[in-house]
Amino acid sequence: MSKLVRDKIPAIIRSKGGVPVTRTAGAEEYRQALFDKLTEEAGELRDADREHAPGELADILEVVYALAADHGVSRDELEGLRQAKHAERGGFAQRVIWDGNHEPRDREPGR
Repeated sequence: MSKLVRDKIPAIIRSKGGVPVTRTAGAEEYRQALFDKLTEEAGELRDADREHAPGELADILEVVYALAADHGVSRDELEGLRQAKHAERGGFAQRVIWDGNHEPRDREPGR
């Protein structure tokens, strides 16, 4: 079972008497491992109760920052992009669910 773990996890395992088996991922493996970790953390957030959700959100944010760095984007640049998108398209606070579009009456079949 191979998976990406936080940098200090091997030391924590050692401090508890374990002998971790680790290696350093190459660039492609690392990026894929980050996507896998993001999926894992999103599932943990989905299943978390209100008490544990903030910690899971922090885990997701850590993975997002690592992905950004892997793409050559700093945290500040990422936040700037987020703010620009928010200004242009809004956020999610209004809980809007889109169910598609109706065809305009003048485009309905047979008209």
